Amino acid sequence: MLKTLLLALTLTISQPQQPQTDRLSICNKINSLNTKVLNGTIERKAAVVQFGVLIKQLNTVATGAKHAQWVFPLKGYRANAIGGVNGNGYISKGYNYLDGNKHKAHPAHDIFITDRDQNDLDDRTSKPVDVLSVDDGIVIACSNVWDAGSTLRGGKYIWVYHPQYNYVTYYAHNRQILVKPGDEVKQGQKIAEVGRTGFSAYKKRSPTHLHFSAFSLANDIPVPFNPYSKLVNAARS
Repeated sequence: MLKTLLLALTLTISQPQQPQTDRLSICNKINSLNTKVLNGTIERKAAVVQFGVLIKQLNTVATGAKHAQWVFPLKGYRANAIGGVNGNGYISKGYNYLDGNKHKAHPAHDIFITDRDQNDLDDRTSKPVDVLSVDDGIVIACSNVWDAGSTLRGGKYIWVYHPQYNYVTYYAHNRQILVKPGDEVKQGQKIAEVGRTGFSAYKKRSPTHLHFSAFSLANDIPVPFNPYSKLVNAARS
């Protein structure tokens, strides 16, 4: 009897948790779909349908706590590191997620670090700057591969879905990323380090920065919204 119970317990423990398995599978599919959108290798209508189906599936297994405010996405920095005047570098007119790597506009805020010699290190600490998830979420797409000859504008990027709010945050130009599709991340968790990857960000004319965007999900695709006020009011880590 005891042996039977122990065997049953062992089998239960060894079995992967179904929600986790589903989450990984769904997020890997979203990651693959996002790559196709970036490369322009999928029809737009098909992309919309697939994205909507996958997000609905993810919502059945997704969790996440709500918080009164974000955590600022760069450790040791605050809103005065955002480029432009009062966030005027944010331009969303003309942007369409389905345009992939050829999208227009700049629906983002560039958050600059002190890196005069452009070696990806903070001049004050001589260390990389941590990129933090602004809130609880699930990594739905990312890429940790980029080379100087690539035309990919985001470089090494991360998309985090926040199911409790039904929006997505995007972190680009990283030197390295520390997460993968399907990972659950907590508010303030380190997910990457600031870098200079990406077609334009790699060039000397570009100061080292994080490209940060936020998107609500409307008509089954990401639609940008301006997160400036949330960044200004975010807690500093």
